[in-house]
This record gives sequence, structure tokens and C-alpha cells, in this order.
Amino acid sequence: MSDCFQGAGIAFDLDGTLVDTAPDLVRALNAVVAEDGLQGVALADVRIMVGRGARVLIERAYSAQDRRLDPDIVDTKVQRFIDVYKAGIANLSSPFPRCIETLDFLAGKGARLSVCTNKPSVLADALLDALGMTHRFERVIGPDRTSAKKPDAAHFWSAVGDAGPNLALIGDSITDSACAKAAGIPCVILTHGYSEIPHQALGADAVLDSFESLPDKLAELWQGRS
Repeated sequence: MSDCFQGAGIAFDLDGTLVDTAPDLVRALNAVVAEDGLQGVALADVRIMVGRGARVLIERAYSAQDRRLDPDIVDTKVQRFIDVYKAGIANLSSPFPRCIETLDFLAGKGARLSVCTNKPSVLADALLDALGMTHRFERVIGPDRTSAKKPDAAHFWSAVGDAGPNLALIGDSITDSACAKAAGIPCVILTHGYSEIPHQALGADAVLDSFESLPDKLAELWQGRS
């Protein structure tokens, strides 16, 4: 199995794949909506919407409580959300179980790891720095560091650079599976992540319940494509 990882390019989504960021996202969201007297949003409700971005989170929070959000102040609310979130970006967030051990195992076998996320790069950098994870990745590519964001294949190629020939995208949502399909590379979905669609219905090459199974599954997928 070891040889297949040498030089392999493995790109990871961030929110819901590497790190459970939903608790800090709901912290920031509830701080923003509370300023207008709204009730807090449940963590479970935020988890399925994380991939849609801050604007959707805020708009849905207001809509769910039958409150009209003036379009003229949406941008202000989004910026307020980002400011609150960034100020405590890793207060409640943590890598998913076995994430760090798996990253270190893959790197130890010669794999080249990167982050391919639709989270703004400044926030991705801040989160990974706060969690002490930055050094594990050759590149951290947010949408502002590439020509097109996921599900466009260009985002994946920006993340993996010249790694290969074995390649894969590890994620948790339809955005990740669609990006992998566009790039013509295997996709592994982790069920601990955030998706409004059942993970088994995302069309990925594999669906796993934990990081622990990832190395063996990647070796299997690459063998099947060789």
C-alpha cells in the first residue's frame, strides 16, 4: 500500500471534513441575530447549511422566525458575522476524530496534502493556524486563490499543483463530489460532515464514517483505476 501514496495529491475540504467548525459558526450566527432580538439557531440546523455560506445562514435565520431582513443591510450583517467568527475562530472548533493521525500517516507515506475550500482564504488560514494544522498542507486554496471555486475542477487543480499521478478529493458535500467528477478523479465523502443531501446520495466513489478507513480506501480506489 505504501507505494501508492508516494507523490499522491490528496485535497481536503475544510469545514465538515477536516474540522468540525459548526459550533463556532453557530456562535457567530447567534451573536448577529441576537442583536435584532431573534432567538438562537440550533446547532443541528446550522450543520446542514454550512456549505451554503454566511449569507444563506443569516437569511435563513431571519426567514425561519418570520423576520424580514432588509436587502440593504445583508452585506453589513455578513461582515459582522465574519468579524465575530474570526475573533474566536477556533474557540469551539476541533479536528474530527483521527483526522490528525490520518494526515500524519498519509504524509509519512509520501502523500502531498492540500486544502481545497470555498471558505475565504483569510478565514481558512486563521482556522488552521489556530489549530496548529497549517504545516501539514502544501497549499491552502480558498476561492480567492484560484480562478474558479468548487465545484469547478480548476479549484482542485490549483490545490494539488503538480502532485500525482494518484489524486483524490476528500469532502462532505455535493460541492465536493461534483468538483471531483469534473476533475475526473476519485472522491471520498466523510459522513461526519455537513450536507443537506444524504451522504450516500452524493455520487462519491466511497463514503466513510471515519478518517481511520481513509488510507485503505484510497489505496483500493487507486488500484481500481490503474
